[in-house]
Amino acid sequence: MRTETLRDFRVPVTEPAAPYAVSTGLPHEAPVYGEYPAYYEDGARAAVPPQPGYAPQPPAPPVTQPDPHGEQHRDPRNDPRQDPRHEEHPHGRTQGHPHPHAHTHTHADAEPVHSMTKGPEEEEPEGYTPTYRDLPVIGRTPLGGPGDTVQVQYVPQDAAGPGPLYVVGDVHGYLDELVTELRAQGLIDAEGRWSAGNARLWFLGDFTDRGPDGIGVIDLVMRLSAEAAAAGGYCKALMGNHELLLIGAKRFGDTPVVSGAGTATFQAAWLLNGGQRTDMERLQDVHIQWMSRLDAAVLEEGHLLLHSDTTAYLDYGDSIEDVNDTIHELLNRGDVDITWDLFRKFTKRFAFRDEETGPQAVRELLDTYGGSRVVHGHSPIPYLLGEVGTEDGDESRGPEAVDGPHVYADGLAIAMDGGVTMAGKLLVVRLPLSD
Repeated sequence: MRTETLRDFRVPVTEPAAPYAVSTGLPHEAPVYGEYPAYYEDGARAAVPPQPGYAPQPPAPPVTQPDPHGEQHRDPRNDPRQDPRHEEHPHGRTQGHPHPHAHTHTHADAEPVHSMTKGPEEEEPEGYTPTYRDLPVIGRTPLGGPGDTVQVQYVPQDAAGPGPLYVVGDVHGYLDELVTELRAQGLIDAEGRWSAGNARLWFLGDFTDRGPDGIGVIDLVMRLSAEAAAAGGYCKALMGNHELLLIGAKRFGDTPVVSGAGTATFQAAWLLNGGQRTDMERLQDVHIQWMSRLDAAVLEEGHLLLHSDTTAYLDYGDSIEDVNDTIHELLNRGDVDITWDLFRKFTKRFAFRDEETGPQAVRELLDTYGGSRVVHGHSPIPYLLGEVGTEDGDESRGPEAVDGPHVYADGLAIAMDGGVTMAGKLLVVRLPLSD
């Protein structure tokens, strides 16, 4: 079901003292922002239910498989648990960050990300390297096939140095369109396998919601991450606000949170903003773990890659490493209010659009984190151009007119969301741009 992208996220509002009703569907036409009733999916719970077919297994000796680079792969499901605490402003803005360096905190019963245990008589094998969070996680097959792992073949590369750099805008569950564009750029072959050697591919977030197959998109990206790494390149992804929304809906369901717009729930916000029940039914722990480990920002060849066109990143640290570590730490606390605050902040948009203040906002990010240009998704290009809902006769100015990225803010920002949810184009672009 295609769900239209809205200019602003819709936050369901209920009276705090009112009982929480259960609804099995959305209204045909939703009311305006701030007047939404709460809708809850049947059987929503805060805890993640056991996955079908799962049965506890007796302890077994740890098994590792060396990869061609001498690194050890662990079961990606043995990740630390997730958790988030942040005071929210009545209008959705926070009053500063109380834990700018709190990323060293972990639960007493959580396994540290950068540590791996061994028995008293075990020794680290030669070439041993700890498992870091940015190593590819191999999960389900992308098109619904059986099995929990993907077999990849290492292909030695003769080319020296990194390969070409590509970025992908918001996908929002449109798997067929994504496959078409990746093939057109020569990044995958006719069978959907990585075929770009040592190329580098970054997804800017928002894999699910509004489109028909968000879980299929996540599965594809996870598989391509493993295949690209084996071929000498890489396929990585950033965390978008829809990843935060899906994580919140899965973890917290209809648990009420107090927001600037009143009392809301992740479940209701997810449904009102294009959440697909088929995605929730297919969502597994491995998907949640993978999304929870995504970084929020990265610098690649002078391009500061972000999901959202907002300066909210500055609230989480003065370096890219601090931003990513702080957001991971907050998300891993498993606190509904903190997770909601993260979601609300990275739902903000249009910080770079104003002709006077936009370039200044971009420069503030670049001066703090480095780079010469910001590349982002999140805000559809037709919205940035102010061309949605216009009536200009025969002149085509809607989403169908978008055929490439939008450079703006004195040339300092590149928008990558072509508006696929609005019958626009899903953008896969090589950087740097030729302009």
